[in-house]
Amino acid sequence: MDIGVISVRYARALLKGATAQKQEDELYARMQTLLGSYQEVVTLRQVIDNPMLKKDKKREILEVAAGGNANELLANFFSLVLKEGREGLLIFIANAYITLYRKQKNIIQGKLTTAVPVTEAIEEKMKNLVAANTAGKVEFNTKVDPDIIGGFILEYDTYRMDASVKTKLNAVLTQLKK
Repeated sequence: MDIGVISVRYARALLKGATAQKQEDELYARMQTLLGSYQEVVTLRQVIDNPMLKKDKKREILEVAAGGNANELLANFFSLVLKEGREGLLIFIANAYITLYRKQKNIIQGKLTTAVPVTEAIEEKMKNLVAANTAGKVEFNTKVDPDIIGGFILEYDTYRMDASVKTKLNAVLTQLKK
């Protein structure tokens, strides 16, 4: 079986169960926290994959990595994953759950890159711009990158709007070289 297929099956089952129990929003936040824990704590995956560590300890670690005090559904899900020996796929399952949840809730993931931090009002305007074009809810990740000098780069779905000073300067330099 393919890792992607297995991960999506587990994620789909978790989302279906969470939706039935009206816990899909909470689990969405917990899956994001779990994914963030995997990214921030590089040894987490090694610990969870360690065959010498008991499954109860692994479940406790996973619950803490998912934000602590896991509800019954998530605790049972972790127990099932561990029982089936699929703990190595949890990072992929978390990613698949997030993707399926966003699709179900029509959430668009966007990224705004600016040279300096932006105010919440400007970020909200950008979200509204994307929401108007996509007819969905928008989640934004903002990033400050001084290398773009000024302006912004807005990315969502397959679209990219590059209004950075760096790009404009590079375009001028390219024209001058011709």
